[in-house]
Amino acid sequence: MEKLIITVALVGAEVTRQQTPFLPLTPREIADEARKVREAGASIVHLHMRDQFGNPSQAKALFAEAISYIQAETDLIIQVSTGGATGMSAEERVQPVTLAPEMASLSTGSVNFGDDVFSNPLPMVREFARACQLHHVKPEVEVFEVGMIQNALNLVKQGLLQDPLHFNFVLGVPGGIPATAKNLLFLLDLIPSSSTWTVSGIGRHQLSMNTHGILLGGHVRTGFEDNIYYRKGVLSEGNAPLVTRLVALAEIFDRPVATPLEARKLLGILPR
Repeated sequence: MEKLIITVALVGAEVTRQQTPFLPLTPREIADEARKVREAGASIVHLHMRDQFGNPSQAKALFAEAISYIQAETDLIIQVSTGGATGMSAEERVQPVTLAPEMASLSTGSVNFGDDVFSNPLPMVREFARACQLHHVKPEVEVFEVGMIQNALNLVKQGLLQDPLHFNFVLGVPGGIPATAKNLLFLLDLIPSSSTWTVSGIGRHQLSMNTHGILLGGHVRTGFEDNIYYRKGVLSEGNAPLVTRLVALAEIFDRPVATPLEARKLLGILPR
């Protein structure tokens, strides 16, 4: 199997300090957290930003500040979110792509998201894909429902995405595809054999989905965006303990963990 790439979604758009005191909020705090997860074994950080009040923000300046710290202090691959938060405009959401990070998330369809709707109409998806092309950013195709795979394959036919694709299967979002091994295998059968893939499990499904990803030869995402608990009822004291646990699991299952340099090679990203 390929070496295991661990992505960490450090912050997300929904979690609050009221839910966990360990949530990083400022660019400096987010960069400090990035350094800790790199030391623990992560190769990629998935970035959301928060404003001075702790609210989700796609402001270019906030991303630029955090990215400057992370690049100066680590060799991590930086993946910015274009998802932002529900209700944000396309213009807001695409801002961090203009900073030309190495990667960006690209959700290729709309999905119910709890009581909200995560809206990604196809004209907007195409706009985001063009922005990634313009700024030489590798997209990670975010899959919350099975139809999003076909949408991504259609974007390849339209020349807006290039093979090999990299997918992130996000399982367990209320309103999206449930987090089961059967569903993960179903999704894997639908992607091109040349693709690479990561799996994310939401809430209590994080560890089980990550374990399936390790066993099946894929890659894994952990972090506070998806889950704030180390075990039931016990908060994780930062993102790093979640990474450390995955490194230990990978060792048990004989999956060496990729460095950022090795992850770049696996994903076809040119070194900085």
